[in-house]
This record gives sequence, C-alpha cells and structure tokens, in this order.
Amino acid sequence: MSDADFETPIDRRYFEDYRVGAVHRYGTIAVDQAEVIAFAAKFDPQDLHVDPEAAARGPFGGLIASGWHTTAMMMRLFADHYLSKVASLASPGVDELRWTRPVRPGDTLTIRVTVLEANVSRSKPDRGVVRTLIEVLNQNGEQVMSCKAINLLRRRGSA
Repeated sequence: MSDADFETPIDRRYFEDYRVGAVHRYGTIAVDQAEVIAFAAKFDPQDLHVDPEAAARGPFGGLIASGWHTTAMMMRLFADHYLSKVASLASPGVDELRWTRPVRPGDTLTIRVTVLEANVSRSKPDRGVVRTLIEVLNQNGEQVMSCKAINLLRRRGSA
C-alpha cells in the first residue's frame, strides 16, 4: 500500500483518516556509504560506523549504519508520506524502539506502518492520539528496525 491507499491526501488528512488496522507501505530511501560515515562521524563515532577497515574486522563483518541514522531515515519517510501536513501537532515520543538487523551501505529501505490505536483525547477533544507500529524493511523485506510512534493529530473541523 502507499499514500494513494489513504482516502484523503496527506495535505488534507486529519485524525479521522487514521483507521485502526490500516497498513501502508512507503519508500524508498537508499543507504549511502558517505552518508553513513558522515552521520556517524558527527553523532555516533564508533568504528563500526565510521571506519570501513576496522568495521570489516568487527562483529558485523563490515560498515553498518548507526541505529540513530536508520531512525532518521525512517523519520524522513514517515514525515513525507504518513504524517498529516495540516493536522500533525506533536509527538510525546516513541515506544519499543528496536534495531533488529544491521543496515549497510547499498541497502534500500522502506517503511510499513500499521495504525494500532486512534483515540479522541479526553482532555482536549479537538485532537486525537494515534499510535502506529513502524517497521523499517530492507530491499529483501527483512525488518531492520521497529518502533511504536505516538502522534497528536487535530480533528477535522477543529482548526
């Protein structure tokens, strides 16, 4: 599934459009070696992320992306394709963040999102809380990361 499977386009999507049980797939984003090294050099400077020769001798047999870089790539796809451009208010966080397989230069990532819960806020009825399972998949369909995002979204007609 893709954006087109939502009945409402992302620039007109509100809380009511996030239906429990809906599953959507978005992507792709390519994992580039220079970007892996640059991200890690700035934010996660461990040999397995920044030094191809040292990484080759390490536990993964080669350079791998920082989990935080993988999370950033996931967020790009999530923001570009899933989060409403008009109703997204904020996120109080994510639960159960897991990096399940190494991500390597040359991989191509997609996301699969499943709407787990969608509840109107009891204290602020102009908005709802959507809980989403996000799975990051590589080009072989293998899960490399997962998390459960919580997003606050404006209800239609409340703006």
